[in-house]
Amino acid sequence: MKNNLLVLLLVLSVLSLKAQNDPSCQLDIGTNMSGMADFGTELPFVNLMKNAREWYTKDVGNPNAGFSSDQQLNLSYRPDGYPTHVPQTIPESAFPQEAVTIWGDTKGWPAGQYVVLWEGTGNFRLFGSFTNLTTTGPHRMTFDLVPQEQGIVELAIENSDINDPIRNIRLLMPGTEATYQTQPFNPVFINRLQSFRTVRFMDWGQTNNWGQKRGEGWNNPNEFDWAERSQMDHYTWAYEKGIPYEMMVKLLNDYDLDGWVCVPHRASPEYSQRLAEYLRDNVETDRHLYIEYSNEIWNWIFGQAQWLNFYGCEQQGVSWPEGLVPYVQRCLDAFTTAFAGQPDRITRVVGTQLSWVDVSQRMSNLRPGSFDAITPTCYFGFDDAAEATLDQLGASATAADVIAQASLSMPQSFSFVREQKTDVADPLGVPMLFYEGGQHLTPNPFGVYPSYGQALIDAQRSPGMYDLYNTWFDSLRTLQSGEEPLQIMHFSFVSGRNAQFGSWGMLETMDQDTDVIPAPKYQAILENMATSACSPVLSVDWGAYSASSNDCSASIHWSTSAEDNNAHFDILRSTDGVRFITIGRVAGSGTTDQPTDYSYVDKNLSGGEYTYQIEQVDHDGSRSHLGLRTLRVNCSESTNNIDVYPNPASDVVRFRGSVTDGVSLKVYSAAGQLVRTTSLEQLDGAELNTSDLVPGVYQLKFVLEGSGRTVVRRLVKR
Repeated sequence: MKNNLLVLLLVLSVLSLKAQNDPSCQLDIGTNMSGMADFGTELPFVNLMKNAREWYTKDVGNPNAGFSSDQQLNLSYRPDGYPTHVPQTIPESAFPQEAVTIWGDTKGWPAGQYVVLWEGTGNFRLFGSFTNLTTTGPHRMTFDLVPQEQGIVELAIENSDINDPIRNIRLLMPGTEATYQTQPFNPVFINRLQSFRTVRFMDWGQTNNWGQKRGEGWNNPNEFDWAERSQMDHYTWAYEKGIPYEMMVKLLNDYDLDGWVCVPHRASPEYSQRLAEYLRDNVETDRHLYIEYSNEIWNWIFGQAQWLNFYGCEQQGVSWPEGLVPYVQRCLDAFTTAFAGQPDRITRVVGTQLSWVDVSQRMSNLRPGSFDAITPTCYFGFDDAAEATLDQLGASATAADVIAQASLSMPQSFSFVREQKTDVADPLGVPMLFYEGGQHLTPNPFGVYPSYGQALIDAQRSPGMYDLYNTWFDSLRTLQSGEEPLQIMHFSFVSGRNAQFGSWGMLETMDQDTDVIPAPKYQAILENMATSACSPVLSVDWGAYSASSNDCSASIHWSTSAEDNNAHFDILRSTDGVRFITIGRVAGSGTTDQPTDYSYVDKNLSGGEYTYQIEQVDHDGSRSHLGLRTLRVNCSESTNNIDVYPNPASDVVRFRGSVTDGVSLKVYSAAGQLVRTTSLEQLDGAELNTSDLVPGVYQLKFVLEGSGRTVVRRLVKR
């Protein structure tokens, strides 16, 4: 026992030194999530109604009607945001009004058959870049969609009964009708997101200008209570209160993520206290939370900065930014109270202004011990000389010119970051972490389309961007000290390129094939972030971890540098990045301080994308795990060409393919339970009766008798 303890202490000691000295363990890079928008390409939910544009209106019977009659503020609505009835006759218009919403860009949508469901009495029309619109029931429609540049979908409520109004509209991604209620997250989104450990919910919570309704300015003194937060049944979450906290918590708990929550600037004391208690009671205890009051309360382009200056400074006769401090203090104190006795679950942060040390110092003048860290940004951008050079080049500028000027500007950008540590964080005796960071290559003034706009867009896919990120991360590493890696929240996760307002996403769409469309920011981030091997663990010191494909199989390799009480490893596989099944087990080495290599080969796969995870299990049953590895398996044999139709299916499913030998078919539930076994003498034209299967997702495993090859297909039963 004494020898085992000595080995364990040595392992922990090595890990402690590794976190401080190994460059691969010095940066913990998380991501900001994009806000909900009808034109967005970050699509976290399979129910696309949740990112529909807010209602606008159209005249009924007006032969000269335009796109919108702009009467939406004059209609009456239910608490869930749906119109009380349609059409509505209002004094402001000579024509009755119908309510309309739109999705202004469908290029990030998956191809397939979409399902529209709703409740209530009435009717609506659909228009857009789709085909085969079919009414399949009293409250159900379907249409087929292939994503395209500048594609749209518009939905207009033409009639809605005031006694039973149309409500609870759902626009569901292909194949999700049976599962959207229990599995609301888009599996493609989850698959990409699980590369990260921490997510920031600033834009998810619509923190900037929070509570300002469309057409309403910031100048309203009223604060909001907890009951007025964003609700789960609101028709869209692309509105002034954002995504509900319930969905944030579900994401953290279901996918083992840490979260960064921004409290609205107009949250009342009761709101802040109830939010703190809700997070305390509902977020799993092994998930960590970062708590921040609002976002960039010094940035005058946002309503929160104007509101706080007027009500906190001008109305109180207090100088700026000192008048902002009581609001920050009040918010953080609510979380201090709620998490009393368990302070390790939260990090209370104070946002500071990167390029203005004096303001940062004055905004950080809170009660000692009431906050845990300061948090500026860590962006790199253009200095004045670089902007002048690019302006002079104009339309002749290239991506290489943009990269070169950003590189020349980087020392100035880093000097701002370093000053925040030496002049703000260090004197306060608190660590510094970054709420946003990455490239900030935007025109000056912001929002004006620059003459070198195409070069800005092209630079986002340039190999030079990868080099810029690596250089920038190497600079930030010099600020890390101690055992904890430096926390960086990249801004942001997924969004398109835009020369006028910034190209913020590390990815342009969630399903971006980076072999076809380069994603240099994404590549650099994944290569520079601390992995699970950097985290001290009691049982296993993880080493290398990789996955590769060869024809119709996948090879997973991992290693450990030390083990204590390790029983075995379970190998888990998923076809959608969400639901995993255990496919194999490899024995561990018990207790050892010697490096050990492991491998597992997953054979007889069909072509497609697979995600793997390694889970380590102690003799006492406790577990730890490595992250996800996703790969594409390509099979050359034509026997993999098995089609299953219709899919989703009701009572009968049919098969077609070039298989000439007999086939053994096994049907598994989503939980991995075998529910049906049958033999097919010939595949092409064969049928399977599914009438007795409960609605849900199933896995069909075809074993080809001639070759022994296994082909797997997914089936959705209505």
